[in-house]
Amino acid sequence: MSTTIDIAKIAHKQLTGFNGHLTGPHDAGYDEARRVYNSMIDKRPVLIARCTTPDDVAQVVRFARDNELPLAVRGGGHNGAGLGTVDDGVVIDLAPLRDITVDPQARTVRVGGGCTWGDVDRTTNAHGLATPSGIISTTGVGGLTLGGGLGHLTRKFGLSIDNLLEAEMVLASGEQVRANAEEHPDLFWAIRGGGGNFGVVTSFLFRVHEVDTVVAGPTFWPVESTPEVLSAYREFLPGAPRELNGFFAVAKVPPAPPFPESLHLRPVCGVVWCYVGGEAEAQAAMAPLLDSLPEPLLHGPAAMPHPAIQSAFDALYPAGEQWYWRADFVKEIPDAAVDLHARFGAQLPTWKSTMHMYPIDGAVHDIAPTATAWSYRDATWGSVFAGVDPDPANADAIREWSVDYHEALHPYSAGGAYVNMMMDEGNERVRASYRDNYPRLAAIKAVYDPGNLFRVNQNIAPAG
Repeated sequence: MSTTIDIAKIAHKQLTGFNGHLTGPHDAGYDEARRVYNSMIDKRPVLIARCTTPDDVAQVVRFARDNELPLAVRGGGHNGAGLGTVDDGVVIDLAPLRDITVDPQARTVRVGGGCTWGDVDRTTNAHGLATPSGIISTTGVGGLTLGGGLGHLTRKFGLSIDNLLEAEMVLASGEQVRANAEEHPDLFWAIRGGGGNFGVVTSFLFRVHEVDTVVAGPTFWPVESTPEVLSAYREFLPGAPRELNGFFAVAKVPPAPPFPESLHLRPVCGVVWCYVGGEAEAQAAMAPLLDSLPEPLLHGPAAMPHPAIQSAFDALYPAGEQWYWRADFVKEIPDAAVDLHARFGAQLPTWKSTMHMYPIDGAVHDIAPTATAWSYRDATWGSVFAGVDPDPANADAIREWSVDYHEALHPYSAGGAYVNMMMDEGNERVRASYRDNYPRLAAIKAVYDPGNLFRVNQNIAPAG
């Protein structure tokens, strides 16, 4: 392999038609260009290529392949495990690919591979429309979608992949293709949950729905009430109207508006709601849970534009902080698991650390586990144990809490995890997260990426 200084020189010579920007270790702005969302990740690529067109992407893919260099693909750069970057390899940065086109009549939105969900939410909301995404608007569209796409609209409209109509891609060969139900249907099946294993997606076409104002916000109880609240929540939510989404959380109240000062940094448990519809209907939908529990410390749901709830966590979790997380799919929450949540929820290592439990039912259950690569259609929740803090001195503490919390609850899980919320945990963990779909994924990988060029991800090895 060439030295790092030679790689940048070689790229400038070979990528003669490249319209983007190339940055190597000796260029100004390198440290900024290589920085990712999770500051626990500190990798040094030999080349960062900011691509402005699919042709740019194709050139860089061929360059990495021909020079036998590891290749990472960065969309929004939110990946907790830092899989949008790589040591001693090439990073394709899709950030300049930010075009968004809404077709209100066809009820679709076409989204560039470098967009964040905030870009999409603002654009679609101008037409009173939305498509399911995550819960933080700075998240990249590409990474979240390819891994599945859990968020505030999941129970009503399904996962992000359930609303994906087609994708334009660059393959390991450098060929540019379109994947949908008619063109490359096997590839289309694989990218709906199979992550970045099969190529670089330069644009997505999503179905959109009528979603303008939602009723959203948190309800908090003291963290000591976790057993009572979680026990009630596990019985209530699966039977609630699909219009009502609510993820369970243990956290500390952020020390900032709109939260009252008397609650700042108080440990709490609660539900973060999002109802697609009016305020009266929302309150009626929440009432059975609220009426069965003591009066909360705070009941904050209110009418707001959909992008407002989508971006509500943005300021709380800016780029550049330490993150370590673990995750699991969950079918049931037995009493023993409730007790463990109460125990670990009362031991948050830092005020930004949290546990979320996202609903996976409603519209998600309408689709068969083999219809897309995303196998866990029979799960009821996706749990994530996220240790977060800006101070590197607390890295060990947040890692230990996340791992211990996960290992204690894992015996009560469905086995695998949502790949978007996994660290680098090994191939067996990846296999468990795809279950019976893994052999088909490996076979498709062997067709489209037999050399495993796209391996800086939750990797699916080519069959054979």
